[in-house]
Amino acid sequence: MRDNIIHKSAELFLTLGFKSVTMDDIAHEMGISKKTIYVHFANKTKLVEAVTFELFETICDGIDNICEASINPIEELYDIKMFVMHHLKNEKSSPQFQLKKYYPQIYDALRRKQFEKMHDSVKDSLQKGVDTELFRATIDVDFISRMYFNGMTGIKDNSIFPQELYTMNYLMESYLEYHLRAIVTEKGLKILNKFITSNQS
Repeated sequence: MRDNIIHKSAELFLTLGFKSVTMDDIAHEMGISKKTIYVHFANKTKLVEAVTFELFETICDGIDNICEASINPIEELYDIKMFVMHHLKNEKSSPQFQLKKYYPQIYDALRRKQFEKMHDSVKDSLQKGVDTELFRATIDVDFISRMYFNGMTGIKDNSIFPQELYTMNYLMESYLEYHLRAIVTEKGLKILNKFITSNQS
């Protein structure tokens, strides 16, 4: 039952936002009593925390699988973007923004975990790009990995990139291209241009 509650809550939170969804809404959607939810979660904050970290683990597992199967680090980044967008329902409700505003402690803990995960996987990906001569040999892998994380989290700031002007898909795609064009070699640029042309969304 606990897993079912997490699963249904994640769906509702991502679609409608952490703030909007009440325990009553979740109970109603699942056809169970609110008491049943409270058996597993002492309060809504505990439920939000469980949902947040369950989603994080699911996304991490998916990213690991993509990295293992990827043809090259350029396509890998685009595949990861598609996977994350699918899991976060295109972030229509700005879940990250709401988490930061209403559950700052959970947001801070998540951000630390995201940084650790992304920093390591992006460093590996960048090194793979250098080794296969798709990325310039002179890039500072550690620095660029940190910049990438900063940029990817920065584009989710609604005050800088309002939802009424930019879709999350547009922001992620534009940032990916911006990031890659700064580090690719001639060989990498050919793959990037070919990939962008055949995958215009």
